[in-house]
Amino acid sequence: MSELYKIEEPIYFYLLAIIPVMIVVHLLVLWWKKGKQRLFSNSELLKRLAPAYSPSKSAFKLIVLLIGLSFLIISLVNPKMGSKLKTVKREGVDIVFALDVSKSMLAEDIAPNRLEKSKQIISKIIDKLGSDRVGVIIYAGNSYPLLPITTDHAAANMFLQNATPDIVSSQGTAINEALELAKTYYNNDEQTNRFLIIISDGEDHQEETKQMALNLSNEGVKVYTIGVGTENGGPIPIRSNEAIVGYKKDNKGETVITKRKPEVLQGIADAANGKYIDGNRTDDPVKAIEQVITNAQKSEFETKQFSDYKDQFQWFVGIGLLFIVLDVFMLNKRTKWLQEMDLFNEAKKE
Repeated sequence: MSELYKIEEPIYFYLLAIIPVMIVVHLLVLWWKKGKQRLFSNSELLKRLAPAYSPSKSAFKLIVLLIGLSFLIISLVNPKMGSKLKTVKREGVDIVFALDVSKSMLAEDIAPNRLEKSKQIISKIIDKLGSDRVGVIIYAGNSYPLLPITTDHAAANMFLQNATPDIVSSQGTAINEALELAKTYYNNDEQTNRFLIIISDGEDHQEETKQMALNLSNEGVKVYTIGVGTENGGPIPIRSNEAIVGYKKDNKGETVITKRKPEVLQGIADAANGKYIDGNRTDDPVKAIEQVITNAQKSEFETKQFSDYKDQFQWFVGIGLLFIVLDVFMLNKRTKWLQEMDLFNEAKKE
């Protein structure tokens, strides 16, 4: 489903940088004024000469002005809102990514680590897609649906960033469970080409995985595997506050070295009449999958999206002008209602 809101000119968001600049300038001017005032009189004398003057009122005026400017800047961005949800027909294929998030994927034998490399690959493949639908499964000791099939590629990329070993309840590499879950992701009533792309280092697999991949292939799902990591392998870091504090050890106290098992992933791909792709160079799997999807026969399917987007800038212009007019007519003198509210604790200072 497409988004309810759209931003027409996001580049104008950069104008919001004016806000902190104005705050800094205001503080510098106050500091300069106080310095000049101390040259000619003390604070007690100033209070007598200008009893109605409120330094805090000038700060309040600035806040009102900045709010007004913020709304005017947002109006330049011109947010739009869809007013109608309609069903449209599209052509594409269904692609499900099965991402290994086991602890071994944290090994840094591939920079920045196997898991982040896998996310980069998936994200770049999604960016290459047209109106195709995507879904994401994560698995370790168990498999979980991270994102159902959708045409919202932005949502897919967003959910993908949350995929970590911490969101699964048990460790291991249960590829067979990911294959089983993938069956539920496709709508068999719609004749779309269906792809399952498994990204893993291939460790800790089950023997029945090849048979399950074959069964999935017999149901019309094309299975591709992408391997990340090196055959030499690397240790699994243990982090605390982003810093490495040690490495995972086995029962004997020795550092565990996790290695990529390309033969496992190759076997799964062969069993399903698919293809194994080395994922250590990001561009290789991205180009390979892009080529496969481009050459695949596209099927028609229905999806819902918002349409008839209407401009909403006028609301922000109106609110922004209201605050600016309020700022213009607001004097630096103390007002009774503001003095009673004592927002800046001026009474205590006196």
